[in-house]
Amino acid sequence: MKPRVLIVNKFYYPRGGDCVCTINLERLLNDKGHDTAIYSMSYPENIESRWTPYFASPIDFGGGATRKIAALKRTLGLGDIKASFARILADFKPDIVHLNNIHSYLSPVLAVMARRHGAKVVWTLHDYKLICPSYNCLFDGKPCEDCFDHKFSVVSKRCMKGSLAASAIAFMEALRWNRKTLERNVDLFICPSVFMKEKMEQGGFNPSKLIVNCNFVDFDKLARFASAPLVDRDDYYCYVGRLSPEKGVGMMLEVAASMPHKIKVAGDGPLLEPLKERYRGCDNIEFLGRQNATQVSELLSHARFSVIPSMWYENNPLGVIESLCGGTPVVGARIGGIPELIDEGVSGLTFTAGDSSSLADAITRAYATRWDNAAIKEAAIDRFSADRHYEILENIYSTHIK
Repeated sequence: MKPRVLIVNKFYYPRGGDCVCTINLERLLNDKGHDTAIYSMSYPENIESRWTPYFASPIDFGGGATRKIAALKRTLGLGDIKASFARILADFKPDIVHLNNIHSYLSPVLAVMARRHGAKVVWTLHDYKLICPSYNCLFDGKPCEDCFDHKFSVVSKRCMKGSLAASAIAFMEALRWNRKTLERNVDLFICPSVFMKEKMEQGGFNPSKLIVNCNFVDFDKLARFASAPLVDRDDYYCYVGRLSPEKGVGMMLEVAASMPHKIKVAGDGPLLEPLKERYRGCDNIEFLGRQNATQVSELLSHARFSVIPSMWYENNPLGVIESLCGGTPVVGARIGGIPELIDEGVSGLTFTAGDSSSLADAITRAYATRWDNAAIKEAAIDRFSADRHYEILENIYSTHIK
């Protein structure tokens, strides 16, 4: 009999990449014959679920004093979260608790409780929270690893939105859920990229507790990619993603404005309006705003290539994976987990992160390259399939955590 799996994530709707991965994981395990349950925080946008009555109460870090105190208690594993999680542990009786993104809105206390209940605990890491209290290994727009050795740096640098109070809370959370406590209560940490595994080791985590399993594309989307005929490429390249400073879109558009090729930009975020205003008279830059899944697939399938210009340690970006599954090569920054997804000169090109001349050169070379779109698509669909992901996951469940 296959193990019963309780899947945990702080939100249960497609809010971000971690949420999409969690929802995909639930469907994958159900399709493979596992009994599953979901535990999350109550939230209006959540997907309807029979497990909703067990969900943790919502917290609000931006509310009044009472709400902020409740939020602080949650980060430390205090308050009503223990009672609601104890109920689902008792009623569902999981063999495995599979954690995803749980800090702040839920809590690592769930790992402690699951372990005491007798369940095995697996934790898929979607960011760098366990080694960087501010999640993203960024300071002043540049990669930063100070907290790997000195967690108080999050306070001295005020890394959490420039706020001393928020940074102090992040520091207390890091002290409460330190490496030794987490390793004692988690059987295995799943890193979606080799890069993340290496950074976790650099942060002091035991290599025997770390394993790599790349993200996958959900069944429906992969089926659409597989069945879609290859079409003639139009004369543009594209960017799909959030428009925020760490994504490198400002530098990318400076380069784009200086070149003759057209770029289509899909997505929204805090930089959307400022960038639209700045490039209002630039004919070769087109802002599309937020696009749905069908529109993104259509955009990628006609593009010459896509660009991922990130300035931070991207883990295992779905933007790269989905572009390749559509047969569209990727010009990606050499940072984080991006390079390990790109076969240089075969499925794309890489450039020095944050270097505008390096990006301009890569764009020029990408236009000059004759890409084998069919081969790119075939290799990616095999590499990033749910079945390939499950082969590794099943081995983790059955072998690595006995």
